[in-house]
Amino acid sequence: LPNTDTHNCFGCSPNNSAGLQMKFFADKDSIISWITVPEHLCGWNNIVHGGIISTICDEAMSWPGIYFLKQITLTKSITIDFMKAIFVNNELRVEGKIVDRNHKREAIIEGMIYNHKEQLCAKSIGTFALLSPDVARRMRIMSDTNIKSFFEPLIQV
Repeated sequence: LPNTDTHNCFGCSPNNSAGLQMKFFADKDSIISWITVPEHLCGWNNIVHGGIISTICDEAMSWPGIYFLKQITLTKSITIDFMKAIFVNNELRVEGKIVDRNHKREAIIEGMIYNHKEQLCAKSIGTFALLSPDVARRMRIMSDTNIKSFFEPLIQV
């Protein structure tokens, strides 16, 4: 999916050298990313820190709203089930999918993290506020430059 260098998101910005720099791809109804979490983001020994797992899920759940609904997503709530340990320096497959759009301004979105053996390691469900680019501009959540560089390529897709 198109992503610009006009923001500093820890999850997906290509500019944030300390971040995860996640890249997302779309299939018919979900968003997918492959990521290898570096060692400096571990909790105990070689296990990925739970906060990083939560961030990955949050990012994976945000992008379906951005891509499929063409809305800015703001996390209202998330629940995460940690099912298997996730180890650093191993490739993970991350998915996000819209479960329900309960009304115009909100969506329920799920996220999953699979290890290199295709075992489900974490799953999440979240409620996300949906904001149009115009509302985000009025609320000063995003600048005109960010909105233009971020959303115009998505609208073309």
